[in-house]
Amino acid sequence: KQWYQRRVRGIMICTRVVNKLKRSQKLCHNFYNNHARNFNYASSSQLAETHLKEGFSLKENFITYQEEKQLLSEFNHKFMRRKYLKGHWDGAIIQYREMEKLEWNEPNNEIIKRLENHVFGSSGRCLDATHVLDLHEDGYIKPHIDSVKFCGALVSGMSLLSDAVMRLKLDDDNYSDVFIPRLSVYIMSRHIRYKYTHEILPNTSTIHGKEVHRTRRITLMKRSIESDHVDL
Repeated sequence: KQWYQRRVRGIMICTRVVNKLKRSQKLCHNFYNNHARNFNYASSSQLAETHLKEGFSLKENFITYQEEKQLLSEFNHKFMRRKYLKGHWDGAIIQYREMEKLEWNEPNNEIIKRLENHVFGSSGRCLDATHVLDLHEDGYIKPHIDSVKFCGALVSGMSLLSDAVMRLKLDDDNYSDVFIPRLSVYIMSRHIRYKYTHEILPNTSTIHGKEVHRTRRITLMKRSIESDHVDL
């Protein structure tokens, strides 16, 4: 009887592992096939460029200026009542305000649904809350990797109010700088999500000799659920 129970438990564990892998593969399949990789970047090495093309996508003009204004009208008044915080609890962000938003008015809810469908496809396996991060013009985000305890294989962000430059870094010899335009949506997966740190550079940065002056920037972030991970 004990032998039979151990075998049943073993089969159940194997089934859960297989189902998890299938979900992860589906996430990656959606990512590879549904997202454009034409964006402005500068890589320090062939390895960094390869990983960037495999695990990073960016869609420009995902929303309009009117939709941006519409989104801001729903939460900006709450931010205006708060001071910018000097440092994040994990030390990764300087000069910021943030909130987790679960409910949106009807027009904005349609935009969030469009974002979720673009990033996660028909699976819809994302965290319910949208993380809204308000970065001061003089603030910046330090190099970090999002904890696997809190989110899964896909990390995305919709950029409001300002352009920015994001640095994705494996080590001192392998990194890429990516131009993140206002109104765009970026998605990180695979090595870029798990192995590379990402950071938003200080307010004046350069890419391909062009100066990018970042002002106040708000990002709406959606992440896949914690259990959806990919083995590299």
